Amino acid sequence: MSIRKVNFVNGEYYHIYNRGNSKQVIFRDEEDYKRFIGLMYACNQKENFKSDNLKKDQGLFNVERTTRLVEIGAYCLMSNHFHILITQTEFGDISNFMKKLTTGYVMYFNKKYKRTGGLFEGKFKSEHADTDNYLRYLFSYIHLNPVKLIQKDWKEKGIKDKSKVLDFLKNYNYSSYQEYLGVNRVENKVLDIENFPKYFHNKDSFTKEIFEWLSYNSPLGKT
Repeated sequence: MSIRKVNFVNGEYYHIYNRGNSKQVIFRDEEDYKRFIGLMYACNQKENFKSDNLKKDQGLFNVERTTRLVEIGAYCLMSNHFHILITQTEFGDISNFMKKLTTGYVMYFNKKYKRTGGLFEGKFKSEHADTDNYLRYLFSYIHLNPVKLIQKDWKEKGIKDKSKVLDFLKNYNYSSYQEYLGVNRVENKVLDIENFPKYFHNKDSFTKEIFEWLSYNSPLGKT
């Protein structure tokens, strides 16, 4: 489904992304978004995880994990695609993590919506963040994806109202943006930011970086 023959290197960082077949919607409601985010936490372990084994009223974030496969520095979910900034642990495996994550989500999605077959557009895509500048840039690129929901042409024409955009981003619940603002929520468990370069020493430095990208009119790359 999403397994790929790529030799990911320990200590290196990767931008992982994929979208729905024919750009179809893969997150139809809030429950879907929350399920995928919860699976990013629960599936991040060597042991096989089956949601059917959850105890009554036990949420995905209450799962006791074994050794982590990967460490996640940022993520963003959009209605028809997702982005994850990731590095694998010493004993981990990015491909195995992505297989667990996407398989678990497709099983949930197909059961909920009474459908069969694949959901994603083939194997997940990956880009190696092979320079410090590119890795730092990815934190902004990933977190700025939701801007297109309120201004589709912002990359070409620039932001019309930066305050409105920043307010929208800080209230967007399906990315790690809020974690970088210091918001205390259960989704914090997904991230392992201490294992990524300390580009942002506090929420003000993070917001400043985002604001600078919003003020820069050049395209931010792939969407």
